[in-house]
Amino acid sequence: MIIDYVLGAAVTVVVLAYLAYALLRPERF
Repeated sequence: MIIDYVLGAAVTVVVLAYLAYALLRPERF
């Protein structure tokens, strides 16, 4: 069960990081 929580947290971090990068670097999108 803990692996599911770890994977979910990792996916959330990656998605949030990508969204933050897209907001900080709008000229690349």
